[in-house]
Amino acid sequence: MDFELTKSQKEIQKAAREFAKGEFDKELALELDRKHEFPTKIWQKAGDLGFLGVHYPEEYSGQGLGVLENIIIADEFCAQDSSIGSAVVLASFATECVLRFGSEELKQKYLPPVAEGKMLSSGAFTEPGHGSDITSLDTTAVREGDEWVINGTKTFITNGGMAGFYCTMCQTDENAQPSYRGISLILVEAEREGLSTADVGDKMGIHTMATAEVNYKDVRVPVTNTIGEEGKGFYHVLEFFDESRILVAAQALGIAQGAYNRALAYVKEREQFGRKIAQFQVTQHKLADMATKIELARLITYKAAWNYDQGPIDPKLTSMAKMYAARTAVEVADEAIQLLGGYGYMTEYEVERFYRDAKITELYEGTKEIQKNTIASAVIGKLK
Repeated sequence: MDFELTKSQKEIQKAAREFAKGEFDKELALELDRKHEFPTKIWQKAGDLGFLGVHYPEEYSGQGLGVLENIIIADEFCAQDSSIGSAVVLASFATECVLRFGSEELKQKYLPPVAEGKMLSSGAFTEPGHGSDITSLDTTAVREGDEWVINGTKTFITNGGMAGFYCTMCQTDENAQPSYRGISLILVEAEREGLSTADVGDKMGIHTMATAEVNYKDVRVPVTNTIGEEGKGFYHVLEFFDESRILVAAQALGIAQGAYNRALAYVKEREQFGRKIAQFQVTQHKLADMATKIELARLITYKAAWNYDQGPIDPKLTSMAKMYAARTAVEVADEAIQLLGGYGYMTEYEVERFYRDAKITELYEGTKEIQKNTIASAVIGKLK
């Protein structure tokens, strides 16, 4: 058992840290947060330098690396800035559906532009009336000849309105029992007639990322846009979640680390009652608790990534990583605000933004309650 990163992984970690430190400007981050703007130039530069899609094979403009290398980058980016980092690491959201299950034609057409920072991607799974329940859908795809005709609405869609395509879950067999056996996953290009998007409105955090409602009205796409097997979309998405939840765990981990770094720097400089705040035992205990939580979150997140690369996939482990890292992000960011006191509540000191950006990691890619369901199911097993 070896807990050390390889030489190559350490070089990737260092490169990601240096890139983020050089590009993720604090004032720019604050401006983007205020204006709710995507960090386009930074995202494009990250693509130029090969930080996007490192887990794609080289023939799709990737580096042929694993999930572990991808989450190392996510960890470093989000530690430098919770908003810019999150936007960049989720720029390729849902492309793993194409990578793992798509046809060669779909891979060749859509993975390279995402890896090169030329196109955003998106997964359209959640519906207004169903939320976390993706076993039954109102969005339908009816086959007419060699085309699918899609109707329905998706909501809370990351990169919605900006993505070049949407990996869309559709009910293709309304008579299937149970209903999730009739769900298919279909790639729908953003420019298709009948597809429209609308911003969901003001959000608590992740202001640099677009979140939209996506509407499909008689949208026609070729049957060749089906990702994986017809009727297997539910299973494909479940397997995708096992990978994407590790990325969200890394996002949360980085946010926790970034909030901690800022709190630590502050208490080592700030004086109260004639002493550095860091000299008070209560402060030291807070820092000890925060550091311990981050270390534990990093261990389980990196283990989950390593395990995914080794195979077979362990849904229990990926859910544990996502649930614990997300909780750690919220708790550490909250404590960081407390350590900064009134300054922690001020935008300029950043930790309040880290706190706002942290909370979403407990919600998307399955709420913490959904993760507990997955973990409990694995622990209990089948009851006789």
